[in-house]
Amino acid sequence: MFAPPVPAASDPLLPAYVRAAGGVRLRFGRVGAQTHRLDVAESGGYRARFPTTFDATSEAVLINTGGGMAGGDAMRVGIDVGPGSDAIVTTQAAEKIYRSQGANTRIETTLSVAAAASLAWLPQESILFSGARLARSLTIDLAADASLVASEAVFFGRSAMGETMLRGALRDRWRIRRDGRLVFADDLRLEGAIAETLARQAVGAGACAAATIIVAGPDLQDKLKQARACGDEASAGTVEIGAGIVADLLVIRLLSPDAQALRRVLVTLLGHLTGRALPRTWST
Repeated sequence: MFAPPVPAASDPLLPAYVRAAGGVRLRFGRVGAQTHRLDVAESGGYRARFPTTFDATSEAVLINTGGGMAGGDAMRVGIDVGPGSDAIVTTQAAEKIYRSQGANTRIETTLSVAAAASLAWLPQESILFSGARLARSLTIDLAADASLVASEAVFFGRSAMGETMLRGALRDRWRIRRDGRLVFADDLRLEGAIAETLARQAVGAGACAAATIIVAGPDLQDKLKQARACGDEASAGTVEIGAGIVADLLVIRLLSPDAQALRRVLVTLLGHLTGRALPRTWST
């Protein structure tokens, strides 16, 4: 079930031309009372599809036709939401990060939200197989009056299959700027014996799933109360939630030894924060 990873090396074991690289760039804009996709660029095995919506919002679903990513693969996502626009971007399924032979799997996401615009960045979870090496970055630029709900979740192994991420690496980098000023910077680095590290009381207390949510926009105090109420309900189970307002951003962390329990709480919480049902891909 478990094969130890090959340590990261300066010289890749496989040449770059056999690795997958590509991504998606989307630009949304307001046309009359509706938000429309204005530009779509796809490369490699990555695609974007746009389900029909019946309100002013435009929804995009990102698809990895390769079914997952391995060491040395790279994906770039760029989302630009124009003035007054309202967009939701999600993924078709959880992103599987497979065992690496040494090189990192790289995911770079850049989000830009213009004046009076709103974006819900709601990808489904990334599942790290034992031996995976993921280097991920999320860079967000917000106008002074832009609104955002951004969520990222990581599952360390497929617990439903009895699998654990014993070893590997995760480097997760967040940078958020409001009106050009850096307001949030967060870095996570786990490397080596991941399961052993997460088992430590001061780190994960046995957790195998984690998520971060960032909210920008109006009514943060009300949304903080919603998050804490959801946390009170979740605390009766196996999901731990912490929430607070930092630099005019609502920051929420979720941690759990039960990945499916965390996902259920995450769905409920994101529904409250966005004020709408999550995209259908979350329930299919």
